[in-house]
Amino acid sequence: MTALTVADLTVADLKNLIREVTTQTIMELLSDPDVGLELRDEFEDQLQRSLKTAPAGGITTPAQEVAQRLGLEW
Repeated sequence: MTALTVADLTVADLKNLIREVTTQTIMELLSDPDVGLELRDEFEDQLQRSLKTAPAGGITTPAQEVAQRLGLEW
């Protein structure tokens, strides 16, 4: 079996190849790598408490402050 090169492709074949690779790459970038995974019970409990804290007037930290602490640009 002889390997094909780009020179062996028609313009239509090359366009289809580029379309397929681009679609696959976009799907990989936008997909959720954690889909189907379960949260540990401890983490789920902590997350639930955190979600209840802000509406109840609990202390929160603005995202900009967190970014600054981590040396990130916001």
